Amino acid sequence: MRKIDPRNFQRATRTTGKDINRQIVLNLVREYQPISRADLARRMEVARGMVSPLVNELIDCGLLYEAAVGTSRRGRKPTLLHVRDHDRLVVGIDVRLSQTQAMLADFAGRTLAMEAFRTPARPEELVAQLASRIRRLLETHAADGECQGIGLVVPGMVDRETGRLVNAPTLGWRDVDLRDALHEATGVPVHIERDAVACAHAQMWLGRQAGNALESFAYVTFSDGVGAGVVMDGRVVRGHGNAAGEFGHIPLTMEGPACQCGSRGCWEAYTANAAIVARYLGRELSDREAYATIRETGIGVPDVIGRARAGDAAALRALQTTARLMGLGLAAIVKAVNPAGIVVGGEIAAAWDLIGVTVAQAMAERTLTTGTAATPLFPEASDQQTRLRGAAALVVAPLFAAPAIG
Repeated sequence: MRKIDPRNFQRATRTTGKDINRQIVLNLVREYQPISRADLARRMEVARGMVSPLVNELIDCGLLYEAAVGTSRRGRKPTLLHVRDHDRLVVGIDVRLSQTQAMLADFAGRTLAMEAFRTPARPEELVAQLASRIRRLLETHAADGECQGIGLVVPGMVDRETGRLVNAPTLGWRDVDLRDALHEATGVPVHIERDAVACAHAQMWLGRQAGNALESFAYVTFSDGVGAGVVMDGRVVRGHGNAAGEFGHIPLTMEGPACQCGSRGCWEAYTANAAIVARYLGRELSDREAYATIRETGIGVPDVIGRARAGDAAALRALQTTARLMGLGLAAIVKAVNPAGIVVGGEIAAAWDLIGVTVAQAMAERTLTTGTAATPLFPEASDQQTRLRGAAALVVAPLFAAPAIG
């Protein structure tokens, strides 16, 4: 699934398919709405007679609609085109270790309702709770539109063909059927994706964010776990077995703290939320049980950040040490895929004014050229809905993506 750049595209000719031009029109309307047919033709550098049939097809299939009338110096006033997103709904689900959130939104990403509950210990209990809550949300908001799909974001690797959750170390789940089970329970199509990849989709498809303007970037999330969604030339890099981007489980050392995946010394074991809190408290993540002990303290990364801002020297040291370790891992991403930029998300991004310089310096030390050392870093503003927007994008994006050719 590749994104069409509405600022830099090549329209189809007689030798290529009409589907390409139709998708370009749809994306141009999405980018510049409200827009007239004449303005569309000018942006595509074609005659208006070529644009009108494409617009009419998109109106007939319910993707565009005509609304307000524009201004004109002379002659007939043009009708303006909009993407039909207000009455097309999507349910976004974000599954995390401690909490699961559900969001009902329209295709523009506007939130209509939110719910949150404690993530059950067993996957079948999660599916049952989600199905009940989704049915209630859709019944309550039936007048707002029709649900087009459910986007399900999970903290682990997904088999895209079967929709099964292959391995979620933070949850302790392996080979779990979530997609088909939720579809069967709700009757609504379900799209499932790994959390970091979903966040990359949110950057590309919903909102004016850093990734929206970049054709190649990495979204790296530092949260309960650490992972990356890598986008190259407008397309998510998935790898042969759809497991690309697991940079959090590349070891910084062969020993070191225990990781929730079962190995030791992983980048995640040094920079995930539990590692930051353990560092502040002077504790070691010696085994999986140590993670539970850290969670039982009730201290989170926002607390460490707040204490650092209040003058707690131990909290500031913990953040600075983490920042250096973050930079070392980001350097590996730069060397591996050479993105045009890196978006840094997760709770620790809220402390960027305290750690940003250290992260950038550590990354630059381990890169190989002046150019890669200057790879821009974009901290994402503290936003708990990034994964939910990514979940919504899983349903929305296929409508706007470039058509497959060949």
